[in-house]
Amino acid sequence: MPAAQPPTAAESGTFQLGGDLPIHRLGFGAMRLTGTGIWGEPRDRAEAIRVLRRAVDLGVNFIDTADSYGPEVSETIIAEALHPYPRTLVIATKGGLVRPGPDQWEPDGSPRHLREALEGSLRRLRLDRIALYQFHRPDPKVPFEESVGTLADLQREGKIRHVGLSNVTTAQLDTARRIVPIVSVQNRYNLADRESEPVLDACQREGLAFLPWFPLATGNLTHSGGALDQVAAEHNRAPGQIALAWLLQRSPVVVVIPGTSSVAHLEENVAASGIHLSRHQVDHLEHSRNA
Repeated sequence: MPAAQPPTAAESGTFQLGGDLPIHRLGFGAMRLTGTGIWGEPRDRAEAIRVLRRAVDLGVNFIDTADSYGPEVSETIIAEALHPYPRTLVIATKGGLVRPGPDQWEPDGSPRHLREALEGSLRRLRLDRIALYQFHRPDPKVPFEESVGTLADLQREGKIRHVGLSNVTTAQLDTARRIVPIVSVQNRYNLADRESEPVLDACQREGLAFLPWFPLATGNLTHSGGALDQVAAEHNRAPGQIALAWLLQRSPVVVVIPGTSSVAHLEENVAASGIHLSRHQVDHLEHSRNA
């Protein structure tokens, strides 16, 4: 008998980003295609390139990155691996953070920096326009409206197709939407950390994509005998796959972007697209997050 075909990202369903960009709801986050501390070159650049190409082979058509990953390394590797890009591939990037060193992140939401960051991303990704450009983090030194207004200007100039936000509150989302159409929000969110639940709920009401970062930080749910382990055993799957499946079932606006530097781990993550959790399993996971 022929070997069974592996699950693909298409099984996660489709979300219309901005109303005109259909993307599968299981994408790929490219932060880990860098060195330790999200700094410098990856330990195995050839494997990083294989990961990206395998992701596309498995139906991933949404890749999320940022100029600060490396910095600049992730974007450069994406272009090396995939350019010229498949017609259906959507690449999102972010600007607004600078990197003094490994594991160090400092906001810079000044108009000058955002313009320079955008131009740098265009060059490295070899694009004329960024499909989704996200403000990486509000800068307390710069009025939020000024930062978002710069992205609105860049959109009017034709350098950005759609604008997104990251690490924002519901109030900041409302403020931004009065300045420019917002199509997505990327906040930290997972089974063990649901502080951004109000933002996710707002995205669902408004039909905006919600991209949970750190989706596999399942915390003490992963301890032996915990709810995640129990549900994983019921499906004969890895706990991380169950955590991703829960996110996909949490809301139809959720687009998960797990990252990895390993082809084997990538294939495991994509396989989560085909997992369906029962109502009982979802309730067990959600009510046991602090167990």
